[in-house]
Amino acid sequence: MSADSYDKYEGLNRLALDRAGQAEAFDAIGDRYDEAFPHKDGQVSSAAWLAGELPPGSRVLDVGCGTGLPTSHQLAEAGHRVVGIDLSHSMVKLAGDNVPGAEFHRLDVAELRNGSLGGPGSFDGITAYFTLLLLPRAEIPYALRMLHDLLRPGGVMALSMVEADVDDFTIPFLGNSIRVSGFLREDLRRVVRDAGFDIAGEDSYAYAPASTDVPPEIQLFLHLRRA
Repeated sequence: MSADSYDKYEGLNRLALDRAGQAEAFDAIGDRYDEAFPHKDGQVSSAAWLAGELPPGSRVLDVGCGTGLPTSHQLAEAGHRVVGIDLSHSMVKLAGDNVPGAEFHRLDVAELRNGSLGGPGSFDGITAYFTLLLLPRAEIPYALRMLHDLLRPGGVMALSMVEADVDDFTIPFLGNSIRVSGFLREDLRRVVRDAGFDIAGEDSYAYAPASTDVPPEIQLFLHLRRA
C-alpha cells in the first residue's frame, strides 16, 4: 500500500470527506482544550523521545497540532523545524501565536497525499497525538501508510490513540460532539506494523480530563520507526 493508495479509500469517493462537525467542534473549544487537558505527561514524554531520536534541525510534521502546546513548542524548543497541520482554523491560529517559529497550515490529513507539504521522505519525524482517532476506523490504515511514506527511510513517528473498540462513535466533548474511533492495543500494533512501521517502544497511561467525573481512559503511545 503506497501513499497514492489513499485514493482507493472508499470515503474519498465522495465530493469531500465527511468531517462534518469535527473542525467546528474544535473551533468552538479553542484554548479551553488546554484548560481541560492540563497534564499531558505521556505526550510530553513521547515527544521527548522523538526529539532525541532526530538529528539537529530535523523537519518534523505535527499532525493535528491543536494549539501547538505542548508538542510543536517542545519540538521547536529542541531545535527542530516544525510543520503543523490541523482541521480547525481556531487551533491553527492559536498554534501560530503559541509557537511563532513554526509553520502551521489548516489541512486535512488526507490532503497530504497531494504533496502539499512535500513528497515521499519529506520529513525526518512525525507526531500524531490523538489525531487519527478522529477518523473512521477503515481510513486509519491508509492515513498511517501515507505518513509512513512521508518519512525518510529510518525516520521516526510518535503515535497516540485511546484504547477502545469503537468506530466513528459520537461522544460528548467539552460541550460539543465529536466522532472517534479506536483499537484494542494488540489490534493497534497490527495496524501500524501492516502500515510498514517497526514498534520501537510503547507506553500507556490512565487519564481523565480536568473538571469531569468520567472514568479515566487508557492512552496508548507507540514509538515507531519506518521499516
